[in-house]
Amino acid sequence: MQDLERIKELLLKEKVDTIILKKFSINESMVKFVNNKIVKTGIESTSSVEVFVSKDKRIVMTSIKEFDEESIKKTISKLKNFLQYSQPNKNFVNIPENKYTYKEIKDIYDPKVENLDEVDVVESTINAALKNSSRVSGTFEKSYGKLSILTSTGIKQEDKSSSLYLSVRALKTKEASGHKTATSRVLSKFNPEQIGKEAGEIAKLSLNPKEGIAGKYDVIFSPLAFAPILENIGSATSIFNVESGMSFFQDKLGKKLGDFELIDDGNLENGAGSLKFDSEGYPTQKTNITQNGILKTYLHNNSSAQRYKTKSTGNAGIISPHPHNLVLDGEKGNVFDVKNGLYITNTWYTRFQNYTTGDFSTIPRDGMFLIKNGVISEPVKNLRVSDNILNLLKNIRLFGKEKEQITSWEADTPCIMAPILIKEVNITKPTN
Repeated sequence: MQDLERIKELLLKEKVDTIILKKFSINESMVKFVNNKIVKTGIESTSSVEVFVSKDKRIVMTSIKEFDEESIKKTISKLKNFLQYSQPNKNFVNIPENKYTYKEIKDIYDPKVENLDEVDVVESTINAALKNSSRVSGTFEKSYGKLSILTSTGIKQEDKSSSLYLSVRALKTKEASGHKTATSRVLSKFNPEQIGKEAGEIAKLSLNPKEGIAGKYDVIFSPLAFAPILENIGSATSIFNVESGMSFFQDKLGKKLGDFELIDDGNLENGAGSLKFDSEGYPTQKTNITQNGILKTYLHNNSSAQRYKTKSTGNAGIISPHPHNLVLDGEKGNVFDVKNGLYITNTWYTRFQNYTTGDFSTIPRDGMFLIKNGVISEPVKNLRVSDNILNLLKNIRLFGKEKEQITSWEADTPCIMAPILIKEVNITKPTN
């Protein structure tokens, strides 16, 4: 916090209206493994400060990575020049005074993570996957550190954190593969052997896939497969995307979207996106984005909340509010109880043809299976999901019983959900 105090003192001398300083101090390690062998390891310790200032509604953001006096003064000099030539942002409202209490969140920091042997984790994952596959590749990442915030309005808080992430892809043959990920803040809720085992089992089931047939299917999405879609759903609830025309939830407040519940929970126990405060220092919270399937709120920061005569949801980004942990839930049951269905275990290249209407496509990868009368019939390949987000939400029918926390290369926002059954999903053939 000492570095932040020094920077704040120098900025106050420039008579700016608003100061928000966030310092990230992170220790990270990574292990990459390819074809059953560790091929790369890396360790990095970094510290940086995000600087946000405003003066007469002109706003500027930058970062500082060197904390000697000369580097700090040089950065502040540049900020002064940027403020002089920036255009006023009429929508910006100064952050509120420090008047908050902050909730301590369970299981967001585990000291055991610091001394965890990365090689042991990777080797146990590989061995578990090889019981049902021939080749295993992936990455394992761990980190721990501290986030500090200091503002000109008296907010002064710190949050310690740790993180574990494992991505493993097992292959039986070139066309038979399975992919699983695991995300946790604490060691007790992290099971790499199980993830390796499940990836290998999917690969084994995927042997000799047949060419898929386009049509309408009742689709069971695994949590890993639906997470990139859910991340885009969460992003569309940001008031920034609504106002900029990049959201399919425009004009949907108060309207029934389907039979599900969507929650953003910044206080979620063991949530990979959980923290005590947002980028304005406002306490994070649990926000029911929908109730009984009805869209009840967008995600707000302080400025947008005042503009819409509501309260901040604790989701700043100062410019663009964003979700912390997205939880999707609804009626539970046997999602595989379908006569003619498709089970998708993973997706990639989720892309939108039109953000405003919600038209999108995504490509299944790794294990994909036909479901006949409630059981896996055979593996299939070369299909694409080509549909509309609002249609998918309307056609949600059931959720499985066991939730997973997913982050992946296409889902930076943690997504917590069980397997999901969606009726009448449009499945097409990919184009070359």
